[in-house]
Amino acid sequence: MWAAVGVVGLGFLVALEFAARHYGVPGPLVNQAREVVLPPVSGFLLYGSMGLMMVVLTWRQRAFALGAAIGVDLLILLIRWIADAPVTQGHPFGSGALWVILGTAVFAVTRRTGSERLLLLKGVGLGLLLVTGRKTGDAWLLITSKTRPQVLDQYVATADHALGNPSWLVGRMVRSTGHVGEVFLDSVYTQLAVAAVVVAVYQLRRVAVDRRFPPHHLVRTFLVIGLLGPAIYMIYPVVGPIFAFGADGGHWAVADIWPDVMPPSVGPEHMPFDEITPRNCMPSLHTAWATTIFIHSRRGPRVLRYGGTFWLLATLAATLGFGYHYGIDIITGVIFTLTIETALRALERGWDRSATLLVVHGTVVFTAILVAARYLSTQFAAHPWVFGPLLVLALVSVISLYVRTVRQWDPKPAVAPQPELRPELV
Repeated sequence: MWAAVGVVGLGFLVALEFAARHYGVPGPLVNQAREVVLPPVSGFLLYGSMGLMMVVLTWRQRAFALGAAIGVDLLILLIRWIADAPVTQGHPFGSGALWVILGTAVFAVTRRTGSERLLLLKGVGLGLLLVTGRKTGDAWLLITSKTRPQVLDQYVATADHALGNPSWLVGRMVRSTGHVGEVFLDSVYTQLAVAAVVVAVYQLRRVAVDRRFPPHHLVRTFLVIGLLGPAIYMIYPVVGPIFAFGADGGHWAVADIWPDVMPPSVGPEHMPFDEITPRNCMPSLHTAWATTIFIHSRRGPRVLRYGGTFWLLATLAATLGFGYHYGIDIITGVIFTLTIETALRALERGWDRSATLLVVHGTVVFTAILVAARYLSTQFAAHPWVFGPLLVLALVSVISLYVRTVRQWDPKPAVAPQPELRPELV
């Protein structure tokens, strides 16, 4: 099974590589190979990926791996300093972590056998999946911009009147915080994968002791969201308020009105857009991933639960406040996540009536919102006091059904037996 998954995954990456090359840019495989020596796009992501890989190592091996990664990075920095080749793009560190991940794979194949080799290779695969998933996502976004010349932003913006156009409102709030607030939210938004690694490492902390992975963890949901989301981008191309209605859209934008002036609520139509901006709004995958972090942090210690809540709220503020998403994107992102999370958990524990009902309900609600935002957008804008509560009610229905279903699945805490009361002689 693992061999089949590996072959299919490699074939998918090769296909994306050819697709990216067709448009004149390197694909995920070449971009990842370059980071062995060249400055990586995100050194934090590579070290986070190494942290995931190290869940299969002993504490002594982890210390050696971390020291080796830092040593390689320092050596590369020294070589760049001698060669007078300063880093102008990307991070000056991170390649050492990638060297350690690849070195662990070589060590597993050449020095280990049986279940021990398989466990090490699973750890390497887990770490590489995170970084390769990032590169794969970049290739997907390029494909959406090249193959979808028309976008549906006017329809979504019109339908968003039913929610009060939250992107415009939050955008003004974020702008009022000044440079400090914007930099803070941007750091949260761009380092979401690092937060996911923290939660995943906590969930997988006993792998080195138990010598096996738990049946379900955050990384599985993260990867499935990243796999299915871009497919919906191809069906429902949307670029976001900052591009369709803001300065970042240039002459392709309807007008430069975000976030100061509300968008028009009549006459939406397909609009052409450039071949550079990704069509990556519907649904909001940043919201989906932040929701996943929130869900999987619930069983951790208090600091992890607080961190998961903070990351979700900050991500919502960033996605709306920077003009990357509309309100409907946020709603569909949450529904998208809960549906996928339920399906993955059901695959492990076995399907039952509650799981089937929730997956079907989430899929129907998700599809209905997308179709309604396209074909009933003017009605949404004309009757916000009807359709706004209906959108919120649809979201609440999926959330409440998910909470009830998960409570049924979770084991009940054992009740300590009470000692039997016996009469005593006086």
